[in-house]
Amino acid sequence: MAVLQKVRLGMVGGGPGAFIGAVHRKAAALDGQIDLIGGAFDIDPKKSRATGRELGLDKKRVYNTYTELIDGENALPKEERMQAIAVTTPNNWHFPIAKACLEAGFHVLCEKPMTLTLREAIQLKKVASKSRKVFGLMHNYTGYPLVKLARDMVKQGDLGKVYKVVVYYKQGWLARPIERSGQKQAAWRSDPKQSGVAGCMGDIGTHAANLAEFITGQRINELCADLTSFIPKRPLDDDGCVLLRFNKGAKGVLHASQVSIGEENNLAIYVYGEKASLEWHQEDPNKLKVCTMDAPVQVWRRGNEFVAQKSASAARCTRLPPGHPEAFFEAFANNYINFADTVRAREAGRKATELELDFPGIPEGVRGMQFIESVVKSSKRGARWVKLPANPK
Repeated sequence: MAVLQKVRLGMVGGGPGAFIGAVHRKAAALDGQIDLIGGAFDIDPKKSRATGRELGLDKKRVYNTYTELIDGENALPKEERMQAIAVTTPNNWHFPIAKACLEAGFHVLCEKPMTLTLREAIQLKKVASKSRKVFGLMHNYTGYPLVKLARDMVKQGDLGKVYKVVVYYKQGWLARPIERSGQKQAAWRSDPKQSGVAGCMGDIGTHAANLAEFITGQRINELCADLTSFIPKRPLDDDGCVLLRFNKGAKGVLHASQVSIGEENNLAIYVYGEKASLEWHQEDPNKLKVCTMDAPVQVWRRGNEFVAQKSASAARCTRLPPGHPEAFFEAFANNYINFADTVRAREAGRKATELELDFPGIPEGVRGMQFIESVVKSSKRGARWVKLPANPK
């Protein structure tokens, strides 16, 4: 039996005070198939080195900048250097770092949104295609087993024609101007130079839009948005409501808010079809509610054999028997495992399987930027309908 070769991973971002970088590290390590061997963890070299010490990394593989990382790793023998780089910085750094890493021969797994602008996203698409390297985008909610089950139910026709999609993502942590007191996560998310043209919609609204497209298999092709910044002098939106029209006839409603006091991380989706409907909640992620007109309500629970029989994708990313909850870290890890398997396949000259390729990438990144810029444009025009580009070039 062949010995599985671990993917050697580097990271840019994720230094002191960061949230998502630590999540990436824990998720990447979960299944023992990926080794974090170094990185450039903070824009401040001292903080980068401090993070390296905390993680017990070889100080020679802890770099001051991402350009030093690229040069330092490419100076090493191929069998020693990092194979892939995780980009976990604020949004404004995603494009230059991902572009440089791809061009230097590294596979990339990047936090969402993929870039700061749609123009950058389209450029990165070209760079990734030319590089022939694997590019993954961390829309982590697509990694939940029952989200994959919901997608496969729709794909297999269980709901019939999809009529309506209702998706919301509600948080309350920005109901006060904590960015002005030095709260790091709030500060960069409310800064247009670091976050981009959208606040709440770029941060969590993109997750809701991605989830709607992922499960239904349809593309949002037109929207009407009303964005608000309820906190005085906050330059970016902290709440928004969007009407959606999909390319295969479905209609939708998307609501995202970070000023909804009492809400923690309340992402949920309802999909209504001609034969059935389904409902999934991120805060109760191990069950999927399915309803029909002429039968009792069904609740599908993660880990059961009937789920595996219905969805090979859901079975592949399930680690524990029924009754043992799997959630946030595991969803990240599922995308990491599929990404790592695709990297191994690419480097071995083998075509990755459909199950291995089941993680978001460049297409979802471009779609995310189309959504963000269209939402902002619609709101600025007084909540008028805006068409999303069909095939960006």
